[in-house]
Parts: sequence; structure tokens; C-alpha cells
Amino acid sequence: MPNSGLTGGRIRQTRLSKGLRQAALAQSVGISPSYLNLIEHNRRRIGGKLLLDISRELGVEAGLLSEGAQSSLLEALGAATFGQTNIVTEVDRTEELVGRFPGWSKLIAWQQQRIESLEQTVTGLTDRLTHDPQLAASMHEMLSVVTAIRSTAAILTDGSHLNPEWQVRFHRNLDEDSRRLAENAQALVSYLDATDEGQAAAEPSMPKEELENWLSARQFHIGELEGNDAINVDALLRKQAQLNGSVTTMSYARAYLKSYKSDAKAVSHDRLSEEMRLNGRDPLRVSQALGCDLATVLRRIATQPNQKQAAGIVRCDSSGTLTFCKPIDGFALPRFGAACPLWPLYQALARPMNPIRTVVEQSGHRQVRFLTYTIAQPVVAAAFNTEPLIEATMLILPDDTPQERAEPVGSNCRICTREACHGRREPSILTDGF
Repeated sequence: MPNSGLTGGRIRQTRLSKGLRQAALAQSVGISPSYLNLIEHNRRRIGGKLLLDISRELGVEAGLLSEGAQSSLLEALGAATFGQTNIVTEVDRTEELVGRFPGWSKLIAWQQQRIESLEQTVTGLTDRLTHDPQLAASMHEMLSVVTAIRSTAAILTDGSHLNPEWQVRFHRNLDEDSRRLAENAQALVSYLDATDEGQAAAEPSMPKEELENWLSARQFHIGELEGNDAINVDALLRKQAQLNGSVTTMSYARAYLKSYKSDAKAVSHDRLSEEMRLNGRDPLRVSQALGCDLATVLRRIATQPNQKQAAGIVRCDSSGTLTFCKPIDGFALPRFGAACPLWPLYQALARPMNPIRTVVEQSGHRQVRFLTYTIAQPVVAAAFNTEPLIEATMLILPDDTPQERAEPVGSNCRICTREACHGRREPSILTDGF
């Protein structure tokens, strides 16, 4: 954080950057050059009217001289140095850079933010190209049509004599397949154009995305199911015009709302808030006080309305497939494909009913720390000769324990920058040459 004891040094740096002599500045504000010299070397305190007069003569805000550069600008410049091992940066002089060259500093910070934004765009597009089912189906259809056209053309050009009736058939096949190819190509271009224009967010291509977008608009809080055990889930779903009504989407939504209704019946948000006030941030102590399982408490914490503290949640089944995600700023979640195998979520699958508390730090330009609470437990009652179904739940909270060691994790291998990770399955697309 900026050091308020360096006000004199900032005055001196700003004066020199503007080419002003010490005597000239002292005269303009009505003090002696020797007194200004003491101020600039932090041997005299300064404030009030004198600080305002000096800032006016230097053409800068008084806050920039007394408090230093804005913390957000300093953080952005610090993020620009992350991962740079072949360039030596004077990190300890960052505040001096901002004080002397505020315009250049803002430009560097803007470029850093732009780089991060472009990397996120490339990451999302790569993930979509690799796993998007609609793209995969379109490419499969186009390859099938191209193969049919090639086979038909080979028959017509191999020199064999074909009677007129078969020639007409083959020509008709070529015409029909060509039209199919053109239609499929146009549909693919339209789909990609919609993605480029940002329409994909409004019209998600996958049912799970559609459900999560609907829940996000509600802040993942279903008020109709709070304290109302009599409401019918299917009746509630029929009233939701935002959902397109496809069989798959409604199936996902029905399963989620039934789970939400069960959680709301077990623990009301009022009781949860009271126990969290008494037991702090420890979900395990809260669950013991409430007399319910830990996974229910984790889910209820993530769906509290008007949260003072952001909370994300991730759930997966026994296969490791992510079944539900509520995002939290700074913690990257894979849109398609597998997640990082080092997540506590997957560690919990190997240790059912064993709660795990872990501080994690994701790779990236801004290595943000998060506090996670995780549990894996059966989702159906035990029965003879029946394998138990295990679901893992991971609550993600901003971390405020900087003294604890954080475990390094990623989002998924394709976009993780940690090359020496022992859990890597495939090379990252974010190489040095990217």
C-alpha cells in the first residue's frame, strides 16, 4: 500500500518531472527554499493549505501527493510483472513510476487488462471449438457430405461407362449433397457469427448453460421455494418463460429445484445466518449446530440472498463430471471438458465423508487466493447390493488468511500456465509464444 510518509519524495519527483526549480516552487507558494528542501526529504510534515498550494502549482491532485498512486493502478502494474522471468522489473519503484509518469502508467495498466481480456476470449473460443457439441455435430455433418460428394464424383470421372439413368441419379445426388453442404456451411457461419457478436450468452447452446444463466439472473436464489414446502416444482417450472422448455433443460432444472427445495426445507436462510453469526465462517461447525449434513450447508451458503461476501460452488458426480457451477469472480471454471485434477473437489471423491478445508490459488496473471470447503457424500440412501452414488460439493470463498500456504491449482490443463504441474494431462495453449 502507498506510504503516506513519502509525501515529500512525491513532491520532489513531480517537481523534477515538470522541470521546476526548487527555489521557483518555494517562492510561488510563499515558503523558503530551505524549508521546501526539508519537506522534499521528508524531514518536515506537510498538509492543509500548503499541500493544496504545492499541488496547485505542480498541476496534480493533492491526494496523489499525500496518499500516493491509487491501489488499483499499482495492482494492475504489479499484475503486468507476473510470469516475467527474463525481464528484471523494479517492483519497489512502482509507486515512483506512477508519480512521475501517470499517463504511461495508466497505459501499461490498460494494456495489461487488455491482454488478460484477449487471453480469456481465446481461452473461451478454444474451449468451445474443442468441446462444443453443436460445432462437433456441424463438422461431422459437413465431413459426411463432403465424403459423399467425393465418392459420387469419383464414380462419374473414373471413365467407366454408365447408362443415362444412373448418370442422372448421380448428378442428382451431387446436386442434393452440394445444397446440403452449402446449407450446413451457412448454418455454421451463422452460429459462429452469433458467438462473435455476443449472442451466445443470450442464447446458450447447451441446456446446462441455459439453466445456469436463468439461475444467475435470479442470483441463484429461488424465493418461491423458501419456506413453502407445498409448492410443486413442475408447476413452478411451467411459469418460467426464460427456459426454452426442451426436455434436457427441463430435466436439469427439475433436478436442481428438487435439490434446492430439499435444502430449503432442511435449513432456512434465517437459521443459517444466525448460526453463521455465532460460529463464524466454519461451515462444519454450522452444520453440526444445525444438525444437518455439510453439503447442504455449503449449498445454502452459496445461495444466500444479498450476500455480503461472494460465494461460488461446484458440484460433481462420481465420474468427476461437473454437474453444477455457480461462478465467483477470479476463480476460472471450465465451460466444457474436464477441470483441474488438483481441485479439492476431486480429492474429496477419494475420501467420502471426510471434510476438506483448503486455501487454493489459481494460475494466471492475477493469482487470487480462495478458501474452499469440500465434502463428498452419498446422494441416495444406502441399499443392499447397490453401489452408492457419491457427489462432491466444493464451496469457494474469497480468502482472508494470507498467512496460510495456498495450494496451486488451475482451471483446466489447456489454459493452465503451470508447465511443471504433476497433474498435467495435455500441453497448454497459453505458451510463451502465444
